[in-house]
Amino acid sequence: MELFPPDKQTPSYDPMSPLADRMRPRNMEEFVGQEHLLGAGKLLRRIIDGDELHSLIFWGPPGTGKTTLAFIIAEATKANFCALSAVVSGVKEVKQVIQEAAEYKKRIGKRTLLFVDEIHRFNKAQQDAFLPHIEKGAIILLGATTENPSFEVISPLLSRTKVLVLNPLTDAHLHKILNKALTDTARGLGSLQAEAASAALQYIVDYCQGDARIALNTLEMAVMMSPPQPDEKGKRILTIAAVEEALQKKVLLYDKSGEEHYNLISALHKSLRGSDPQAALYWLVRMLEAGEDPLYIARRLIRFASEDIGNADPQALLVCVAAKDAFHFIGHPEGELALVQATLYLASAPKSNALYTAYGKARQEIMKSGSLPVPLHIRNAPTKLMKELDYGKGYQYAHNYAEAIVDQECLPEKLAGGTFYFPTDRGFEKVIRERMEYIEKRRKELKAKETKK
Repeated sequence: MELFPPDKQTPSYDPMSPLADRMRPRNMEEFVGQEHLLGAGKLLRRIIDGDELHSLIFWGPPGTGKTTLAFIIAEATKANFCALSAVVSGVKEVKQVIQEAAEYKKRIGKRTLLFVDEIHRFNKAQQDAFLPHIEKGAIILLGATTENPSFEVISPLLSRTKVLVLNPLTDAHLHKILNKALTDTARGLGSLQAEAASAALQYIVDYCQGDARIALNTLEMAVMMSPPQPDEKGKRILTIAAVEEALQKKVLLYDKSGEEHYNLISALHKSLRGSDPQAALYWLVRMLEAGEDPLYIARRLIRFASEDIGNADPQALLVCVAAKDAFHFIGHPEGELALVQATLYLASAPKSNALYTAYGKARQEIMKSGSLPVPLHIRNAPTKLMKELDYGKGYQYAHNYAEAIVDQECLPEKLAGGTFYFPTDRGFEKVIRERMEYIEKRRKELKAKETKK
Protein backbone atom coordinates (compact mmCIF):
# COMPACT_ATOMS: atom_id res chain seq x y z
CA MET A 1 0.00 0.00 0.00
CA GLU A 2 1.36 3.41 -0.97
CA LEU A 3 0.15 6.69 0.53
CA PHE A 4 0.86 10.03 -1.15
CA PRO A 5 -0.11 13.26 0.63
CA PRO A 6 -1.47 16.11 -1.50
CA ASP A 7 1.92 17.85 -1.65
CA LYS A 8 3.67 14.78 -3.09
CA GLN A 9 1.43 12.81 -5.39
CA THR A 10 3.82 11.59 -8.08
CA PRO A 11 6.10 8.93 -6.57
CA SER A 12 9.84 9.47 -7.00
CA TYR A 13 11.58 7.02 -9.31
CA ASP A 14 14.71 5.01 -8.74
CA PRO A 15 17.48 5.79 -11.28
CA MET A 16 18.10 2.04 -11.38
CA SER A 17 14.46 1.20 -12.13
CA PRO A 18 13.39 0.04 -15.63
CA LEU A 19 13.16 2.68 -18.33
CA ALA A 20 9.37 2.35 -18.50
CA ASP A 21 9.13 3.39 -14.83
CA ARG A 22 11.62 6.24 -15.18
CA MET A 23 9.85 7.66 -18.23
CA ARG A 24 6.37 7.52 -16.69
CA PRO A 25 4.61 10.82 -17.65
CA ARG A 26 4.32 13.26 -14.76
CA ASN A 27 1.60 15.51 -16.16
CA MET A 28 -0.92 15.85 -18.98
CA GLU A 29 1.62 17.53 -21.25
CA GLU A 30 3.90 14.47 -21.14
CA PHE A 31 1.11 11.91 -21.57
CA VAL A 32 0.87 10.33 -25.02
CA GLY A 33 -2.26 8.70 -26.45
CA GLN A 34 -5.92 8.32 -25.42
CA GLU A 35 -6.93 11.50 -27.24
CA HIS A 36 -10.56 10.30 -27.23
CA LEU A 37 -10.52 10.81 -23.44
CA LEU A 38 -7.94 13.56 -22.96
CA GLY A 39 -8.32 15.77 -26.02
CA ALA A 40 -9.71 19.28 -25.71
CA GLY A 41 -13.30 19.10 -24.50
CA LYS A 42 -13.24 15.32 -23.99
CA LEU A 43 -14.77 13.70 -20.93
CA LEU A 44 -11.73 12.88 -18.80
CA ARG A 45 -10.02 16.15 -19.66
CA ARG A 46 -13.11 18.09 -18.52
CA ILE A 47 -13.25 16.06 -15.31
CA ILE A 48 -9.60 16.79 -14.52
CA ASP A 49 -9.60 20.45 -15.54
CA GLY A 50 -12.78 21.11 -13.62
CA ASP A 51 -11.63 19.14 -10.57
CA GLU A 52 -14.96 17.30 -10.62
CA LEU A 53 -13.78 13.80 -9.88
CA HIS A 54 -16.07 10.79 -10.02
CA SER A 55 -15.30 7.14 -9.38
CA LEU A 56 -13.85 5.69 -12.58
CA ILE A 57 -12.64 2.35 -13.92
CA PHE A 58 -9.96 2.41 -16.61
CA TRP A 59 -10.30 -0.63 -18.88
CA GLY A 60 -7.61 -1.25 -21.46
CA PRO A 61 -4.67 -3.42 -22.55
CA PRO A 62 -1.38 -3.40 -20.61
CA GLY A 63 0.95 -0.47 -21.13
CA THR A 64 -1.66 2.05 -22.28
CA GLY A 65 -1.46 4.47 -19.33
CA LYS A 66 -4.03 3.34 -16.75
CA THR A 67 -1.76 3.64 -13.71
CA THR A 68 -0.09 6.76 -15.05
CA LEU A 69 -3.45 8.48 -15.51
CA ALA A 70 -4.32 7.78 -11.88
CA PHE A 71 -1.13 9.52 -10.67
CA ILE A 72 -1.64 12.42 -13.08
CA ILE A 73 -5.23 12.90 -11.88
CA ALA A 74 -4.06 12.88 -8.26
CA GLU A 75 -1.32 15.41 -9.05
CA ALA A 76 -3.66 17.69 -11.01
CA THR A 77 -6.39 17.69 -8.38
CA LYS A 78 -4.12 17.66 -5.30
CA ALA A 79 -6.42 15.10 -3.71
CA ASN A 80 -5.38 12.84 -0.85
CA PHE A 81 -4.14 9.82 -2.78
CA CYS A 82 -3.70 6.16 -1.94
CA ALA A 83 -2.64 3.32 -4.24
CA LEU A 84 -3.39 -0.38 -3.80
CA SER A 85 -2.59 -3.38 -5.96
CA ALA A 86 -5.21 -6.10 -5.92
CA VAL A 87 -2.41 -8.58 -6.63
CA VAL A 88 -0.82 -8.16 -3.17
CA SER A 89 -3.53 -6.47 -1.10
CA GLY A 90 -6.33 -8.14 0.83
CA VAL A 91 -9.31 -7.28 2.98
CA LYS A 92 -7.06 -6.02 5.79
CA GLU A 93 -5.38 -3.42 3.59
CA VAL A 94 -8.69 -2.35 2.05
CA LYS A 95 -10.29 -1.80 5.46
CA GLN A 96 -7.22 0.14 6.66
CA VAL A 97 -7.31 2.47 3.66
CA ILE A 98 -11.05 3.04 3.98
CA GLN A 99 -10.72 3.79 7.68
CA GLU A 100 -7.94 6.31 7.05
CA ALA A 101 -9.96 7.88 4.22
CA ALA A 102 -13.00 8.26 6.50
CA GLU A 103 -10.85 9.87 9.21
CA TYR A 104 -9.24 12.20 6.66
CA LYS A 105 -12.64 13.32 5.38
CA LYS A 106 -13.86 13.91 8.93
CA ARG A 107 -10.71 15.83 9.90
CA ILE A 108 -9.95 17.79 6.70
CA GLY A 109 -13.27 17.65 4.90
CA LYS A 110 -11.84 16.21 1.67
CA ARG A 111 -12.26 12.85 0.00
CA THR A 112 -9.46 10.38 -0.70
CA LEU A 113 -8.62 9.29 -4.22
CA LEU A 114 -8.13 5.52 -3.99
CA PHE A 115 -6.41 3.84 -6.93
CA VAL A 116 -6.79 0.04 -7.18
CA ASP A 117 -4.63 -1.61 -9.82
CA GLU A 118 -5.82 -4.95 -11.27
CA ILE A 119 -9.18 -4.42 -9.56
CA HIS A 120 -10.61 -7.49 -11.33
CA ARG A 121 -8.45 -9.65 -9.04
CA PHE A 122 -10.52 -8.63 -6.01
CA ASN A 123 -13.30 -11.10 -5.24
CA LYS A 124 -16.95 -10.13 -4.72
CA ALA A 125 -16.59 -9.61 -0.98
CA GLN A 126 -13.55 -7.37 -1.44
CA GLN A 127 -15.31 -5.31 -4.10
CA ASP A 128 -18.42 -5.06 -1.90
CA ALA A 129 -16.30 -3.36 0.77
CA PHE A 130 -15.97 -0.22 -1.38
CA LEU A 131 -19.69 0.34 -1.95
CA PRO A 132 -20.87 2.16 1.19
CA HIS A 133 -17.78 4.38 1.25
CA ILE A 134 -18.21 5.44 -2.37
CA GLU A 135 -21.88 6.09 -1.55
CA LYS A 136 -21.00 8.22 1.49
CA GLY A 137 -18.31 10.10 -0.42
CA ALA A 138 -15.37 9.01 1.76
CA ILE A 139 -13.43 7.77 -1.28
CA ILE A 140 -13.27 8.35 -5.01
CA LEU A 141 -12.38 5.02 -6.58
CA LEU A 142 -10.08 4.78 -9.59
CA GLY A 143 -9.85 1.19 -10.74
CA ALA A 144 -7.61 -0.23 -13.46
CA THR A 145 -8.23 -3.50 -15.25
CA THR A 146 -7.18 -5.35 -18.37
CA GLU A 147 -10.30 -7.55 -18.18
CA ASN A 148 -13.83 -6.78 -19.29
CA PRO A 149 -15.48 -5.05 -16.28
CA SER A 150 -18.85 -6.51 -17.28
CA PHE A 151 -17.55 -9.93 -16.28
CA GLU A 152 -14.99 -9.10 -13.59
CA VAL A 153 -16.48 -6.19 -11.63
CA ILE A 154 -19.68 -6.62 -9.60
CA SER A 155 -22.79 -4.85 -10.88
CA PRO A 156 -23.32 -2.61 -7.80
CA LEU A 157 -19.78 -1.28 -8.18
CA LEU A 158 -20.23 -0.76 -11.93
CA SER A 159 -23.40 1.24 -11.26
CA ARG A 160 -21.43 3.60 -9.02
CA THR A 161 -18.54 4.13 -11.42
CA LYS A 162 -17.94 5.24 -14.99
CA VAL A 163 -15.99 2.83 -17.19
CA LEU A 164 -13.51 4.55 -19.53
CA VAL A 165 -11.97 2.44 -22.29
CA LEU A 166 -8.27 2.98 -23.08
CA ASN A 167 -7.13 2.02 -26.57
CA PRO A 168 -3.86 0.33 -27.54
CA LEU A 169 -1.26 2.94 -28.44
CA THR A 170 -0.77 3.54 -32.15
CA ASP A 171 2.54 3.26 -34.00
CA ALA A 172 2.82 7.06 -34.00
CA HIS A 173 2.30 7.18 -30.23
CA LEU A 174 4.97 4.56 -29.63
CA HIS A 175 7.50 6.22 -31.94
CA LYS A 176 7.01 9.46 -30.02
CA ILE A 177 7.52 7.69 -26.68
CA LEU A 178 10.63 5.84 -27.87
CA ASN A 179 12.24 8.92 -29.40
CA LYS A 180 11.58 10.88 -26.21
CA ALA A 181 13.31 8.14 -24.19
CA LEU A 182 16.32 8.16 -26.54
CA THR A 183 16.88 11.90 -26.12
CA ASP A 184 15.91 12.46 -22.46
CA THR A 185 19.17 12.90 -20.53
CA ALA A 186 17.56 13.18 -17.09
CA ARG A 187 15.37 10.07 -17.02
CA GLY A 188 15.93 8.36 -20.35
CA LEU A 189 18.83 7.11 -22.45
CA GLY A 190 20.08 10.48 -23.70
CA SER A 191 23.30 10.32 -21.67
CA LEU A 192 24.23 7.09 -23.50
CA GLN A 193 24.31 8.92 -26.87
CA ALA A 194 22.10 6.27 -28.42
CA GLU A 195 20.86 6.51 -31.97
CA ALA A 196 18.37 4.09 -33.47
CA ALA A 197 17.84 3.03 -37.06
CA SER A 198 14.22 3.66 -38.07
CA ALA A 199 13.80 -0.01 -38.97
CA ALA A 200 14.94 -1.03 -35.48
CA LEU A 201 12.42 1.25 -33.80
CA GLN A 202 9.69 0.05 -36.12
CA TYR A 203 10.39 -3.54 -35.18
CA ILE A 204 10.08 -2.71 -31.47
CA VAL A 205 6.79 -0.95 -32.23
CA ASP A 206 5.49 -3.95 -34.19
CA TYR A 207 6.56 -6.38 -31.50
CA CYS A 208 5.03 -4.63 -28.48
CA GLN A 209 1.40 -4.63 -29.78
CA GLY A 210 0.57 -1.14 -28.48
CA ASP A 211 2.18 -1.69 -25.04
CA ALA A 212 4.45 1.25 -24.11
CA ARG A 213 5.94 -0.61 -21.14
CA ILE A 214 7.19 -3.45 -23.33
CA ALA A 215 8.42 -0.98 -25.96
CA LEU A 216 10.48 1.07 -23.50
CA ASN A 217 11.99 -1.88 -21.66
CA THR A 218 12.87 -3.55 -24.96
CA LEU A 219 14.51 -0.32 -26.14
CA GLU A 220 16.56 -0.08 -22.96
CA MET A 221 17.79 -3.66 -23.21
CA ALA A 222 18.69 -3.29 -26.89
CA VAL A 223 20.57 -0.03 -26.26
CA MET A 224 22.50 -1.50 -23.33
CA MET A 225 23.52 -4.42 -25.56
CA SER A 226 24.84 -2.03 -28.21
CA PRO A 227 28.45 -1.13 -27.30
CA PRO A 228 29.80 2.43 -27.84
CA GLN A 229 31.35 2.81 -31.29
CA PRO A 230 34.88 4.37 -31.22
CA ASP A 231 34.56 5.55 -34.79
CA GLU A 232 31.24 7.22 -33.94
CA LYS A 233 32.64 9.18 -30.98
CA GLY A 234 31.25 6.71 -28.48
CA LYS A 235 27.69 6.64 -29.81
CA ARG A 236 25.60 3.51 -29.38
CA ILE A 237 23.97 2.59 -32.69
CA LEU A 238 20.78 0.59 -32.24
CA THR A 239 20.30 -1.87 -35.11
CA ILE A 240 17.79 -4.57 -35.97
CA ALA A 241 20.41 -7.13 -34.94
CA ALA A 242 20.54 -5.60 -31.45
CA VAL A 243 16.74 -5.74 -31.19
CA GLU A 244 16.79 -9.37 -32.30
CA GLU A 245 19.35 -10.16 -29.63
CA ALA A 246 17.37 -8.34 -26.96
CA LEU A 247 14.17 -10.13 -27.85
CA GLN A 248 15.84 -13.43 -28.74
CA LYS A 249 13.63 -13.39 -31.78
CA LYS A 250 14.37 -13.27 -35.50
CA VAL A 251 12.89 -10.31 -37.38
CA LEU A 252 10.73 -11.51 -40.25
CA LEU A 253 10.38 -9.59 -43.49
CA TYR A 254 7.09 -7.72 -43.14
CA ASP A 255 5.62 -4.28 -43.70
CA LYS A 256 2.09 -3.85 -42.38
CA SER A 257 1.33 -1.19 -44.97
CA GLY A 258 3.45 -2.44 -47.85
CA GLU A 259 3.67 -5.17 -50.49
CA GLU A 260 4.65 -8.02 -48.17
CA HIS A 261 1.56 -7.38 -46.05
CA TYR A 262 -0.69 -7.90 -49.06
CA ASN A 263 1.38 -10.84 -50.30
CA LEU A 264 0.92 -12.71 -47.03
CA ILE A 265 -2.79 -12.02 -46.59
CA SER A 266 -3.27 -13.07 -50.22
CA ALA A 267 -1.36 -16.29 -49.53
CA LEU A 268 -3.56 -16.99 -46.50
CA HIS A 269 -6.78 -16.34 -48.46
CA LYS A 270 -5.78 -18.50 -51.39
CA SER A 271 -4.65 -21.34 -49.11
CA LEU A 272 -8.00 -21.24 -47.32
CA ARG A 273 -9.92 -21.11 -50.60
CA GLY A 274 -7.88 -24.04 -51.90
CA SER A 275 -8.71 -26.10 -48.79
CA ASP A 276 -5.04 -26.44 -47.80
CA PRO A 277 -4.96 -26.38 -43.97
CA GLN A 278 -1.18 -26.87 -43.76
CA ALA A 279 -0.38 -23.87 -45.95
CA ALA A 280 -3.12 -21.75 -44.33
CA LEU A 281 -1.65 -22.43 -40.90
CA TYR A 282 1.85 -21.55 -42.11
CA TRP A 283 0.82 -18.20 -43.57
CA LEU A 284 -1.28 -17.35 -40.52
CA VAL A 285 1.64 -17.95 -38.17
CA ARG A 286 4.01 -16.04 -40.49
CA MET A 287 1.78 -12.99 -40.16
CA LEU A 288 1.38 -13.30 -36.39
CA GLU A 289 5.11 -13.79 -35.79
CA ALA A 290 5.90 -10.81 -37.98
CA GLY A 291 3.72 -8.56 -35.81
CA GLU A 292 0.47 -8.30 -37.77
CA ASP A 293 -2.53 -7.10 -35.78
CA PRO A 294 -4.41 -10.30 -34.81
CA LEU A 295 -7.75 -8.51 -34.99
CA TYR A 296 -7.00 -7.54 -38.60
CA ILE A 297 -6.52 -11.25 -39.34
CA ALA A 298 -9.74 -12.07 -37.45
CA ARG A 299 -11.65 -9.59 -39.63
CA ARG A 300 -10.27 -11.20 -42.78
CA LEU A 301 -11.24 -14.68 -41.55
CA ILE A 302 -14.80 -13.47 -40.84
CA ARG A 303 -15.03 -12.02 -44.33
CA PHE A 304 -13.71 -15.28 -45.81
CA ALA A 305 -16.30 -17.31 -43.89
CA SER A 306 -19.11 -15.47 -45.69
CA GLU A 307 -17.46 -14.93 -49.07
CA ASP A 308 -15.90 -18.36 -49.74
CA ILE A 309 -17.91 -20.73 -47.52
CA GLY A 310 -21.25 -19.08 -46.83
CA ASN A 311 -24.15 -21.49 -46.42
CA ALA A 312 -22.04 -24.48 -47.42
CA ASP A 313 -21.13 -24.45 -43.71
CA PRO A 314 -23.00 -21.74 -41.77
CA GLN A 315 -21.05 -22.74 -38.65
CA ALA A 316 -17.88 -21.25 -40.19
CA LEU A 317 -19.04 -17.68 -39.54
CA LEU A 318 -19.87 -18.49 -35.91
CA VAL A 319 -16.45 -20.08 -35.41
CA CYS A 320 -14.69 -16.98 -36.77
CA VAL A 321 -16.73 -14.51 -34.72
CA ALA A 322 -16.10 -16.63 -31.64
CA ALA A 323 -12.35 -16.63 -32.43
CA LYS A 324 -12.38 -12.84 -32.70
CA ASP A 325 -14.21 -12.53 -29.37
CA ALA A 326 -11.87 -15.07 -27.76
CA PHE A 327 -8.79 -13.13 -28.83
CA HIS A 328 -10.30 -9.86 -27.67
CA PHE A 329 -11.11 -11.46 -24.29
CA ILE A 330 -7.85 -13.36 -23.72
CA GLY A 331 -5.40 -11.14 -25.60
CA HIS A 332 -1.89 -11.73 -26.87
CA PRO A 333 -0.34 -14.30 -27.05
CA GLU A 334 -2.78 -16.94 -25.71
CA GLY A 335 -5.66 -15.70 -27.83
CA GLU A 336 -3.81 -16.45 -31.05
CA LEU A 337 -4.72 -20.13 -30.67
CA ALA A 338 -8.36 -19.22 -31.32
CA LEU A 339 -7.29 -17.76 -34.68
CA VAL A 340 -5.44 -20.98 -35.45
CA GLN A 341 -8.59 -22.97 -34.68
CA ALA A 342 -10.71 -20.78 -36.95
CA THR A 343 -8.15 -20.91 -39.77
CA LEU A 344 -7.97 -24.70 -39.77
CA TYR A 345 -11.76 -24.93 -39.63
CA LEU A 346 -12.13 -22.63 -42.65
CA ALA A 347 -9.50 -24.50 -44.64
CA SER A 348 -11.28 -27.82 -44.03
CA ALA A 349 -14.85 -26.61 -44.58
CA PRO A 350 -16.81 -27.10 -47.84
CA LYS A 351 -16.53 -24.06 -50.11
CA SER A 352 -19.12 -21.96 -51.91
CA ASN A 353 -19.08 -18.42 -53.22
CA ALA A 354 -22.82 -18.51 -54.00
CA LEU A 355 -23.59 -15.87 -51.35
CA TYR A 356 -20.90 -13.54 -52.69
CA THR A 357 -22.15 -14.03 -56.25
CA ALA A 358 -25.79 -13.52 -55.22
CA TYR A 359 -24.93 -10.28 -53.45
CA GLY A 360 -23.13 -9.06 -56.57
CA LYS A 361 -26.09 -9.92 -58.83
CA ALA A 362 -28.60 -8.20 -56.53
CA ARG A 363 -26.42 -5.12 -56.21
CA GLN A 364 -25.91 -4.96 -59.99
CA GLU A 365 -29.67 -5.20 -60.56
CA ILE A 366 -30.36 -2.40 -58.05
CA MET A 367 -27.77 -0.16 -59.70
CA LYS A 368 -29.43 -0.90 -63.05
CA SER A 369 -33.14 -0.67 -62.17
CA GLY A 370 -33.01 1.86 -59.33
CA SER A 371 -35.57 2.20 -56.55
CA LEU A 372 -38.47 0.12 -57.81
CA PRO A 373 -41.68 0.44 -55.76
CA VAL A 374 -42.50 -2.11 -53.07
CA PRO A 375 -45.50 -4.23 -54.14
CA LEU A 376 -48.67 -3.03 -52.38
CA HIS A 377 -49.50 -6.36 -50.77
CA ILE A 378 -46.25 -6.48 -48.77
CA ARG A 379 -46.22 -2.83 -47.71
CA ASN A 380 -46.69 -1.91 -44.08
CA ALA A 381 -50.16 -0.54 -43.28
CA PRO A 382 -50.16 0.96 -39.77
CA THR A 383 -52.80 3.66 -40.51
CA LYS A 384 -56.36 3.73 -41.84
CA LEU A 385 -55.30 5.87 -44.79
CA MET A 386 -52.68 3.37 -45.85
CA LYS A 387 -55.21 0.55 -45.69
CA GLU A 388 -57.60 2.61 -47.82
CA LEU A 389 -54.76 2.94 -50.33
CA ASP A 390 -54.55 -0.89 -50.46
CA TYR A 391 -51.31 -1.13 -48.50
CA GLY A 392 -51.04 -4.76 -47.37
CA LYS A 393 -54.16 -5.84 -49.32
CA GLY A 394 -54.02 -9.45 -50.41
CA TYR A 395 -51.00 -10.32 -48.27
CA GLN A 396 -50.85 -14.02 -47.46
CA TYR A 397 -49.51 -14.71 -43.96
CA ALA A 398 -47.39 -17.81 -44.64
CA HIS A 399 -47.98 -19.41 -41.23
CA ASN A 400 -51.68 -19.72 -42.02
CA TYR A 401 -50.95 -22.09 -44.92
CA ALA A 402 -49.73 -25.66 -45.20
CA GLU A 403 -45.94 -25.94 -44.81
CA ALA A 404 -45.87 -22.12 -44.55
CA ILE A 405 -45.58 -21.96 -48.35
CA VAL A 406 -47.60 -19.51 -50.43
CA ASP A 407 -47.65 -18.52 -54.08
CA GLN A 408 -46.89 -14.86 -53.52
CA GLU A 409 -44.48 -12.63 -55.46
CA CYS A 410 -42.37 -10.42 -53.16
CA LEU A 411 -40.03 -8.87 -55.73
CA PRO A 412 -40.96 -5.61 -57.49
CA GLU A 413 -43.25 -6.18 -60.46
CA LYS A 414 -40.51 -5.55 -63.05
CA LEU A 415 -38.30 -8.20 -61.45
CA ALA A 416 -40.98 -10.83 -60.86
CA GLY A 417 -39.55 -14.34 -61.09
CA GLY A 418 -35.96 -13.13 -60.96
CA THR A 419 -33.23 -15.22 -59.32
CA PHE A 420 -30.03 -14.05 -57.63
CA TYR A 421 -29.02 -16.89 -55.33
CA PHE A 422 -28.00 -20.22 -56.84
CA PRO A 423 -26.86 -22.53 -54.02
CA THR A 424 -24.28 -25.19 -54.87
CA ASP A 425 -24.45 -28.91 -54.14
CA ARG A 426 -21.65 -28.66 -51.56
CA GLY A 427 -22.08 -29.01 -47.81
CA PHE A 428 -25.23 -27.64 -46.20
CA GLU A 429 -25.96 -25.60 -49.31
CA LYS A 430 -27.08 -28.81 -50.97
CA VAL A 431 -29.85 -29.05 -48.35
CA ILE A 432 -30.75 -25.39 -48.98
CA ARG A 433 -30.88 -25.97 -52.73
CA GLU A 434 -33.16 -28.98 -52.31
CA ARG A 435 -35.40 -26.96 -50.00
CA MET A 436 -35.57 -24.07 -52.49
CA GLU A 437 -36.41 -26.50 -55.30
CA TYR A 438 -39.18 -28.04 -53.22
CA ILE A 439 -40.63 -24.62 -52.33
CA GLU A 440 -40.61 -23.61 -56.00
CA LYS A 441 -42.33 -26.87 -56.95
CA ARG A 442 -45.06 -26.34 -54.33
CA ARG A 443 -45.60 -22.76 -55.48
CA LYS A 444 -46.14 -23.93 -59.04
CA GLU A 445 -48.64 -26.50 -57.79
CA LEU A 446 -50.49 -23.82 -55.83
CA LYS A 447 -50.50 -21.53 -58.88
CA ALA A 448 -51.86 -24.30 -61.08
CA LYS A 449 -54.53 -25.11 -58.49
CA GLU A 450 -55.52 -21.45 -58.28
CA THR A 451 -55.68 -21.20 -62.09
CA LYS A 452 -58.19 -24.10 -62.29
CA LYS A 453 -60.63 -22.33 -59.97
